[in-house]
Parts: sequence; structure tokens; C-alpha cells
Amino acid sequence: MSGIFGHLEPLLDRYGYLAVFAIVGVESFGIPAPGQTILIAAAVYAGTGHLNVVGVAVVAFLAATIGDNIGYLIGHFGGRRLVRRYGRYVLLTEERVERVERVFTRHGAKLVLVARFVDGLRQFNGLVAGIAGMHWARFLVFNALGAVLWVGIWVSVGRLAGRHIGEVYERFRQYQIYLLLALAAVVIVLFLRHWVRRRRHTGSESNT
Repeated sequence: MSGIFGHLEPLLDRYGYLAVFAIVGVESFGIPAPGQTILIAAAVYAGTGHLNVVGVAVVAFLAATIGDNIGYLIGHFGGRRLVRRYGRYVLLTEERVERVERVFTRHGAKLVLVARFVDGLRQFNGLVAGIAGMHWARFLVFNALGAVLWVGIWVSVGRLAGRHIGEVYERFRQYQIYLLLALAAVVIVLFLRHWVRRRRHTGSESNT
């Protein structure tokens, strides 16, 4: 492997599935780590016969769902107190949490489902869902579904693209900007709609 995946080859060679589980897992509960990168690298590595591709997929799925649920528990029981104290170390400010929380309140399931594919949302998905008070069973179902899609797609792409995965991944990262912009636009529209409704409600109360 070369490019952005090359530096992970010695790690996979030495620790194999454990490296995949550890890095995907810690990324999933909020610690910045190359979880998606090592998942793809492990799929490419499996294509060379060093790992089993089904084993990579299963380990990554378990790590993603367990990690996200740890993040959920941290958010649910620690909440804003932890964000105020430690959030700045992982670029997670209270203002950012509040913005995402407003969207989670109305569209939590959809966000949990797509969060796996977006840098930033992937890392803090469970944490924010816990802070926002999303029901755990609902989070568990949509988070697991998102993890299945995320693992399935990237393991398949890594296995099929093989040595050309670097070019494919760079192209994905380019288009990811448009996805982030689209999500930002949705957040802005939802916020404006909420603000307009609140203004109308306040105006109607003052007229009565």
C-alpha cells in the first residue's frame, strides 16, 4: 500500500484485526483517529491474503457500534459538563453541540444513519445523541444500520479497488465537501424555520 494508507501497513502487519478494532473503536466515541482509513487499508490488505475480508468487516462493525454506544453513554451521563471541560481538546465546543442538538431533536434517526460517512459527525455521533436525549433503543438500531452500510461499502470498495484505492478515496474526500455543505444548508433551513415559527407563536401570544 502507498499514499495515505501506506503508514498503516506495519500496524496491520503486526496487530491485524486488533488494530482495526482499536482505531475504529476509539474514533467512534470521540477520539480523533484514522478509523475510516484503517478500515479501507485493512480491506486492501485482505485482498493480498494477509487478512480475511469477512473478519475485517465483522471486527469493524463491532468496534463501530461499541464505540458509538460508549460515546452515547458519555454524552447521556456526562453531558455538557464534559464538553465544557474537555471538548476544546477535540475541537468540540458547546456552541457546536447546541447546533447539532437542535437538529438531533427533530431528525436524530436520519443523522445517526448518515453520520458514519461524514468526518466530524462520525466521531461525535454517539456523544451528541446522548446529550440530546435520543432514546437509546432508537439510537442503537439506526447506529447499527449506519455501521453496516459504512463497513459494507468501504470494505467492498477497498477490496475491489485494491492498489488504486488512494485515488478513489481522494475523489470521495473531494465530494464529501459538497455533502457537508448540503448538511450545513439543511441545518440553516431548519434553524430558520424554527426561528420563524417561534416568532409567529410569540407574536400571536402578544396579540391575545
